[in-house]
Amino acid sequence: MRSFVSGRASGEGGCLIEPLVRQYEIRANDFTHAGEASSSMKKSLSRLGVRAEDIKRASIAMYEAEINAVIHGHGGMAEVTVFPEKVVIIIEDHGPGIPDLDQAMVAGWSTAPDIAREMGFGAGMGLPNIKKNCDELNIDSKVGEGTKVTMVIQFT
Repeated sequence: MRSFVSGRASGEGGCLIEPLVRQYEIRANDFTHAGEASSSMKKSLSRLGVRAEDIKRASIAMYEAEINAVIHGHGGMAEVTVFPEKVVIIIEDHGPGIPDLDQAMVAGWSTAPDIAREMGFGAGMGLPNIKKNCDELNIDSKVGEGTKVTMVIQFT
């Protein structure tokens, strides 16, 4: 996993607060490092003083999307943007796309290969868990081109 960071925070005297932006490379079929991007985001949110419940929801949603990119999406990129009131997580891959998004949203439905299932992944709960933990979710998928998952978690 490679990580890139930009942004600055300042709030004194009514100054504009720029968002913190982190980018992560997600490698295809790299189960050794799968989940590192979401773990890094979790630590960053904790250091910023985000409430534990909000960190939990963001971490679960990002982890599930990250694992999907590892298993199905031929790897990809994750971008996490932290604003004072929310976190926006975008995971984009160049995999085969999702041919039937409605079916993919059904709990328990999975197209994970045997190698992923043998390691405990691919139970078909990824997209339903993402939906459950986000305040906003947008999935843009084109067969043969890839998938972009945009998740927004509002801070409470």
